[in-house]
Amino acid sequence: MLPFAISNAMAQEKKADVHEPAELKYQAGGSPLAQEEMYQGVNPKAPPMTKAEFERGKQIYFERCAGCHGVLRKGATGKPLTSDITLAKGTEYLKVFIGYGSPAGMPNWGTSGELTTAEVDLMARYIQQEPPTPPEFGMKEMEASWKVIVPVAQRPKKPMNKYNLANLFSVTLRDSGEVALIDGDSKKIINIVKTGYAVHISRMSASGRYLYVIGRDARLNLIDLWMEKPDNVAEIKVGLEARSVETSKYKGYEDKYAIAGSYWPPQFVIMDGDTLKPLKIASTRGMTVDPQEYHPEPRVASIVASHYHPEFIVTSKETGKINLVNYEDLKNLKITSIDAARFLHDGGFDATGRYFLVAANASNKIAVVDTRDNKLTALIDVGKTPHPGRGANFVDPKFGPVWATGHLGDETISLIGTDPAKNRDHAWKVVRTLKGQGGGSLFIKTHPHSKNLWVDTALNPDPKISQSIAVYDINNLDKGFQVLPIAEWAGVGEGAKRVVQPEYNRAGDEVWFSVWSAKNQQSALVIVDDKTRKLKAVIKDPKLITPTGKFNVYNTQHDIY
Repeated sequence: MLPFAISNAMAQEKKADVHEPAELKYQAGGSPLAQEEMYQGVNPKAPPMTKAEFERGKQIYFERCAGCHGVLRKGATGKPLTSDITLAKGTEYLKVFIGYGSPAGMPNWGTSGELTTAEVDLMARYIQQEPPTPPEFGMKEMEASWKVIVPVAQRPKKPMNKYNLANLFSVTLRDSGEVALIDGDSKKIINIVKTGYAVHISRMSASGRYLYVIGRDARLNLIDLWMEKPDNVAEIKVGLEARSVETSKYKGYEDKYAIAGSYWPPQFVIMDGDTLKPLKIASTRGMTVDPQEYHPEPRVASIVASHYHPEFIVTSKETGKINLVNYEDLKNLKITSIDAARFLHDGGFDATGRYFLVAANASNKIAVVDTRDNKLTALIDVGKTPHPGRGANFVDPKFGPVWATGHLGDETISLIGTDPAKNRDHAWKVVRTLKGQGGGSLFIKTHPHSKNLWVDTALNPDPKISQSIAVYDINNLDKGFQVLPIAEWAGVGEGAKRVVQPEYNRAGDEVWFSVWSAKNQQSALVIVDDKTRKLKAVIKDPKLITPTGKFNVYNTQHDIY
């Protein structure tokens, strides 16, 4: 039995409701910072630790805990674990929480078997030490990592291959540190390109020539699709851990600049679009929107390129601020800071490209920014822990144009009205809430040429739900969803077989799904006919290791989702 004081405290934790298991799965995962050299501070009040114990604790923390609690333990999705808090709790108390978890969402690391009794004790002592700070990463470090593999003058002057580049897919091979470039017409792999670890996103230049790929390890690769065999032409490390990249799209600046944002250090860098030469670094450290206190670690979450101004829209997770970064004059950089809500994550444009909608997932809100007038338009309450990817735009038969998001924390899909000109009464409100298969949704998708809305549930604990997809008829939403057994159609044998991220082809008549298993198990891509909802093709190859995100060139280039 647990001591009364501790069990009572755990009961009180129920009220906190910090994060759900699905979100924990999403935020967790090996951080590149686990391998970085960090100084071991000595606090005489903390339990003693050898250097070897400290290094092991640091490794476990960055592999399992930093995604929720932050690099500096200031708190993010999870609670703060700074030493003033943990020292007051004491080793025995902390061992119980780490070992047994809490109703608020803290995993039961000990009783689940993921940590041994000795490791639970080690971590209880480790989090009472002063949080070690990873090294900074500035212009000197970026320039040292920067490589131009093929100089601009030696690159093709026109496409040197006969691929339909508008229908090419960049597919993340998460655990092999690669992307697969797949011809959407023939369904054949064109090339497997070496990239950073656990590629988060692929983005297209405005012209459709250059593909930018960024990994969790902050390695950014530039791939030239005009080459006879598309491959890397430049690369750079923009930090020690990162998630986001984008390119300039405003008229007159097409392909001119690229921008990448990092988790650590908390900053972004603007680069030459065709070489990745670093030009300007800006920090995101600063005050939070509420309660307006300094935060040393506002990780850059999502970045999009404005169609109305020469600006990048950069979101800072921990501060809840949306920064409009004007790139007309990098020497005199202008940044407009908009207060939204914490903790900002992912999002996309409405169908017009004017309004940017982004999830503040810990606040259960969607923030809307008017990128023409550069103002916050609305903060909209939605379901538990929204995770839209880039969202889904379509015309609701009753409420007009809407943008939709699924949720990590519950089974709902929220539809938000996006047409203040012709549907003012419905604009910036949740006009309809659909019931989905369950929580654990990462991506939602449709296409202007489609009448279907697809919602994955890749992180749901029930395999039947995580291995299938829900699809709705946009013209008959009240009918509910049809379930398609995507993983079963893949025919890949044993494995987690999580079905993740629907992505349309250029024409909008096919939907591609990743069937994601462990790196030592077979995975696949499943292609469904959008009109009939029938299986069309399965792509299997030993080189398709842990496929996750997929990005169609044309749709990514033109913000079609």
